[in-house]
Amino acid sequence: MKLRSYQGISPTLGKQVFIDPSAVVIGDVSIGDDVSVWPTVVIRGDVQRISIGARTSVQDGSVLHVTHRGAGNPEGLPLIIGSEVTIGHLAMLHGCTIGDQVLIGMGSMVMDGAVVESQVVLGAGSLVAPGKILKSGYLYVGRPARQVRPLTEKEINFFSYTAANYVNWKNQHMAEDWAI
Repeated sequence: MKLRSYQGISPTLGKQVFIDPSAVVIGDVSIGDDVSVWPTVVIRGDVQRISIGARTSVQDGSVLHVTHRGAGNPEGLPLIIGSEVTIGHLAMLHGCTIGDQVLIGMGSMVMDGAVVESQVVLGAGSLVAPGKILKSGYLYVGRPARQVRPLTEKEINFFSYTAANYVNWKNQHMAEDWAI
């Protein structure tokens, strides 16, 4: 695990956090309890802050970054991720806000200033354009992402199930001798 400070600010970790040794977490990053960060993930809070809620899973190869402060955006944009979020393999989240109990499909991108409200499924390979808002309770797919249909009760219940599964898997990984 590579935790690195940037300009005197170091990542902070909650209880029972698993960060794979091949992942990198840099700067102003706050990670909640029971979070799992899988192989080759990059979480770079160098020019703005990143917050990741409890029981969230950031899967292999994902990139989490922020929007810097500048003339067109004096405050920049942090990356805020809620609790019980499953971020699929190779996802890219950049300066956006993700609510609680969200599934970000594999290979999806969520861009600057976008908001994904709680209890949303974003299908694999989808693109959420800058500033777009995805309303709670729906499945979104496509490039650009578009609302397809309301989520079923089974899909809504799946959020907690998936979060619990990833907590169990990260606990198993933490029990191995190589885990830190």
